[in-house]
Amino acid sequence: MRMISAADVDRGLDFAGLVETLRVAFRDGAVQPVRHHHTIERPDGAASTLLLMPAWTDLMKAGTSDGGFAGVKVVTVSPDNNAINKPAVVGLYLLLDGKTGEPRALIDGPRITQWRTACASALAADYLARPDASKLLVVGAGALSTFLARAHSAVRPIRQIRIWNRTPANAEKVAAALRADGFDAAVASDLGGAIEWADIVSSATISTNPLIEGARLKPGVHVDLVGGFTPAMREADDEAIRRARVYVDTRAGATKEAGDIVQPLASGVLAKDAIVADLHELARGEKTGRQSADEITLFKSVGAALEDLAAAIHVYRATGNA
Repeated sequence: MRMISAADVDRGLDFAGLVETLRVAFRDGAVQPVRHHHTIERPDGAASTLLLMPAWTDLMKAGTSDGGFAGVKVVTVSPDNNAINKPAVVGLYLLLDGKTGEPRALIDGPRITQWRTACASALAADYLARPDASKLLVVGAGALSTFLARAHSAVRPIRQIRIWNRTPANAEKVAAALRADGFDAAVASDLGGAIEWADIVSSATISTNPLIEGARLKPGVHVDLVGGFTPAMREADDEAIRRARVYVDTRAGATKEAGDIVQPLASGVLAKDAIVADLHELARGEKTGRQSADEITLFKSVGAALEDLAAAIHVYRATGNA
């Protein structure tokens, strides 16, 4: 069994390549039970979330003769870790031989999550964002923010990037990191104005109060909601849902776990059959993406075990273990 570090993951992946890997994975499918989601209560009154995300290649559907792969990601999310200078998301991905069950690799969990999450958003944007989208707003300055900026730039001609965060100093750190890679990146001081400016709005926060105001969305914008992963978390308001054609990564996950979908469904703002498509349907050509230059599109992801499995196999092979 190989140990694959965060640095190994970075060396084994590129954004355009992983977007295409995910496109094939969503087209072909895999067996992926809805993830296990557990709250760990602590004596100090705070809580962490334990996520278990298993998946395995669907050999019957694919018609392959080899054993394929299975895998499981074990991740904890502890938002208050930031106060002690530790990452909020920690964990590991265990990649297994699909036939024998033997461990093949133990992979850095946060890094593979950052890559696959950003590239799933970019895959959705490839169907939903305007082909000429050049202005990207990233809301939130966490570890995922630079990955989102680079992934969206791999599928659209992004020329300007703005970063908004409640703490401007943290937004400046992200902007500086992107500038070091040659991007035109700067801090957005006014969130509302930045939303009105953007061609793509990519939000990665754990906010429970909507930050993306639908009234400020301009015609033709694409909204990418990444951060919320529980029914209580909400990044965009009801008006954003009303104005947009809504898409999700997986229907089963988003309609159960994503506050940006669960809450509008419960209130009647969004009907279940108004969710236009998920990534499976888009990748298979069963449903259409953007249909006009002026329509507003909105994509909500909560993460799918299929994405982790596809990224893990990609990294495993890219690092010399085909």
